[in-house]
Amino acid sequence: MRDSHGMQHDDIQHDDVQFHNVRALQRVRPHEGLRLLRVPEAVRSGLNTGAQTRMSHPAGTEIRLVPDETVRITLSSEERDSLVRPFWGDFQATGEEFTLGPEPKTVELSPPESLSDLDPDATGEMRYAPEVCRLVFPGDHRGGHIYYHGVEGARRPPTADEVPGLRYLAYGTSITEGEDPSAEMLTYVNQTARRLGADPINLGSCGTAYCDPAMAEHIAARDDWDVATLSLSVNMVGRFSPDEFRERAADMVETVAAANPTKPVACITLFPHVREYKRDHEEATLSETFREQLRDVVVECGYDNVHLVEGPDLLPTASGMTTDLVHPGDDAMIRIGERLARELESLMDD
Repeated sequence: MRDSHGMQHDDIQHDDVQFHNVRALQRVRPHEGLRLLRVPEAVRSGLNTGAQTRMSHPAGTEIRLVPDETVRITLSSEERDSLVRPFWGDFQATGEEFTLGPEPKTVELSPPESLSDLDPDATGEMRYAPEVCRLVFPGDHRGGHIYYHGVEGARRPPTADEVPGLRYLAYGTSITEGEDPSAEMLTYVNQTARRLGADPINLGSCGTAYCDPAMAEHIAARDDWDVATLSLSVNMVGRFSPDEFRERAADMVETVAAANPTKPVACITLFPHVREYKRDHEEATLSETFREQLRDVVVECGYDNVHLVEGPDLLPTASGMTTDLVHPGDDAMIRIGERLARELESLMDD
């Protein structure tokens, strides 16, 4: 599928269904069904062990289709149950959420009568056409591995003019993957994408965003994004020295930027967290050291498309955080999305 810029969208299409933010449908014996992966298996196997697991979790993934009438789709979830929220375009389906577990479940999806014959003025600013059924899967601890078992009923994948032409890619930690908001649509990645009018590509990697070369090369080689953020990376504090962090971050930034010289790449310094919220700020020094290292990476990389965004500017107070003082809750995620969207808009306008 191509957008208005002629860009090739690489979401998988299988059985006349589109798998968004999915780069592989993997057969895992003896399991029936196909597991959704956010990166190809060749990329996943090159990541650190923890990130290999995270790329099997469905943060930011969706199944999209346009049914003629009623379709029946069969899915399951392993590792933990997954609450799935159907949307029709930008409209959240009322009372139609369903939970997946290890046993395959078949659900029926029918276009809502209420959305027929809508006034174009009412839908002009929406990202997705209301005919597009979107099954939104939960990320991080809210859901498990999703398996696709098949679909019945007349349907087609969305066309290019039924989904956003602009694509926003985000790499980072559990904050990017979306650990603690109460719904997938409340992650800062989704909130930012909504304000940009973009389709989000979420490559967040809970606890394991180590700037792996395989991930850097994967993002660099993709031709389906217009703007990217690299949130680098609280996961590396205490696991890598500041010098090691700097080297790995520089390699990632340069790899992505060099391959995409016309696309803005925004590097986000560490968001404030528990070490800095306590009255005793002694432990905050290391976090600021990592921020300084990323600032230097951006200044020294030599690419005009690389920009710095300060995490503390996106999240200036602890208001809206969860009680672990590490992960943003719903309100904080929304505020990050608002501020980050403004930053990215200004970069894309340059």
